[in-house]
This record gives sequence, structure tokens and C-alpha cells, in this order.
Amino acid sequence: MTTLTRDTPRDATRAGLGFALTSAITFALSGALARPLLDSGWTAGSVVLLRIAIGALVVLPFGLAALRGRWGLLRGAAPTVVLYGALAVAGAQFCYFSAVRTMEVGPALLIEYTAPATVVLWMWLVHGQRPGRLTVLGAIVAALGLVLVLDLFAGADVDLRGAAWALGAMVGAAAYFVISADDRSGLPPITLAAGGLVVGGGLLGGLGLAGLMPMAGSSAHVAYAGVETPPWLALIVLGLVTAALAYVSGIAASRRLGSRLASFVALSEVVMAVVWAWLLLDQLPAAIQLLGGGLILVGVVAVKLGESGVVVEQDEPVLV
Repeated sequence: MTTLTRDTPRDATRAGLGFALTSAITFALSGALARPLLDSGWTAGSVVLLRIAIGALVVLPFGLAALRGRWGLLRGAAPTVVLYGALAVAGAQFCYFSAVRTMEVGPALLIEYTAPATVVLWMWLVHGQRPGRLTVLGAIVAALGLVLVLDLFAGADVDLRGAAWALGAMVGAAAYFVISADDRSGLPPITLAAGGLVVGGGLLGGLGLAGLMPMAGSSAHVAYAGVETPPWLALIVLGLVTAALAYVSGIAASRRLGSRLASFVALSEVVMAVVWAWLLLDQLPAAIQLLGGGLILVGVVAVKLGESGVVVEQDEPVLV
């Protein structure tokens, strides 16, 4: 019997948690880095396209080297790579930035970060892995923490069209965790990341050329923590750290932790986004947001402890 989420040795779990936190911290940095660029005249489409393109250029040589001439693996996994690039990279990015064009960032993030619950449901319905009570409780606690971190109790208008785009981003995020955790293709994590970034960058570029994703830039300097820097430097950090490092470490984490646990650890990205906004943009988190961060951590621990309570209801694996 083969399953995508399984108990792992202690050392693999520790390494997986390290990779997952690295991925969350680096993904979280993207918002704080991008905000000054957007305020200076850059469009979200231009920023995300350059971020993914730079990440692809950096990771691609390492991804090819990791194959060690086993090109048959890449040919056999081509559908998985295309699906990953289309959903987890281009789809999630395009849908999220389309959502925030018509609705506030807080509600959009909340909808997108229902992805862990979607992963649990997918693993149950498709792979027969029914979650235990502790996993469900952890999901509820983490969801409450997410609401507090996003400070949604202050009230926000929700646009139906924006909500639909945010649901699309949620599907992309869920696909990211499920596909990343599936090691049956034999592709090294860095190769899957490289292929996904190349495919995603190509699709985003196509959207830009077709006029479906507005593209514009600016040469004006941007400021972080009171220090001015040229825009190209911010874009390079976005590509190297929030794309290349974030995607590679995220896949490595999912391979070790499984899609379910990795998706819940990724909720710490929201907490770190608040921290980065505080450090770089002087946007101080409220006390309620700090409380929410604590609840997210409690929820993640509960989900991990509940992994042993997962009940497998079918013996035959189902392809993603």
C-alpha cells in the first residue's frame, strides 16, 4: 500500500519541519518586499513575473544537474511538472493578485489559506485517509488563529468576483502541497521546482503578452526599514529568496512531512508575513495578531500529533 502522507522517521520529520519553516519564512517575505515596488508604480503582474523568472533561471541548472542524465524521469513526469507549474506556480500567483485587485488583502489571504483544509479533504476523499479527531481540532484552532492574525474582526468588504479569484488561488495552493508531497515520479525536489518555475513563468509571460495581466514598472528607488534601494535589488531578492529558495524548500518539506502536515506548517507564513511587515515596513502587529500566531502554532502541533490517528480506508492508491 502506498500513501502520500505517512509517518516518517524522527530525523526526517525534523528536517522536514526545518524545510517547511524555511519555505514559510521566505514565501512570507514576498509581500513586504513587493509592497514598496507596487506603491512606486510597478504592477503586481510585473513583480510576480520577474520573481518567478529569476527563480527559474537560478534553479534550472541545479535541477538539470540533479537528474544526472536520467532524462527518462523528466519525460515520464512531464504531466506532473506541467500541472505543478500551471496550478501551484502560475495559477496560485495569478489568481491571488487578481483577487486583491477587487477585494482587501486580509479576506483574500483567508480564503487562499483554507488550502490545508482542502488538502485534508482531498486526502480523505481521494486517498481514503480519514483525519482523526486531533487533526480536525488542530485545523479548527489554526483556522481561528489565521482569522486573528489577519485581524478580520475589524471588518472588511468582500467582493464576490474577488472571492472567486481567491478560491482559485486556494486550489493552486492546495495543488502545491499535494503535488510536492508525491514522490512517485522519482524527480528530485529541486528538479520539480525548476520545471514548475519554468512552466509557471512561461504561462505568466503568456498572460502578460495577451494583456490579461497588466505589466508596468518604475525606476524609482524603494525603501525598507528606512533604507533606500534600487528596484532591481529588491527584484533579485524576490527571485532568489521568495521563489527559488521558497519553492525548493517547500517541496523538500512536503516530501518528508506529507501534504497534510506541510500545508498546516505553511500557515506560519501568515505569521511571518506580519513580522516581515513590522521589520521592513514598520507595520506593527496588534496584540490580537500575536495571539492568532500562537493559536496557529498550537494547531500545527495538534495536526502533527494527530497524524498517527489517520485511518486509511482504502488499500489501492489513487493518482493525483
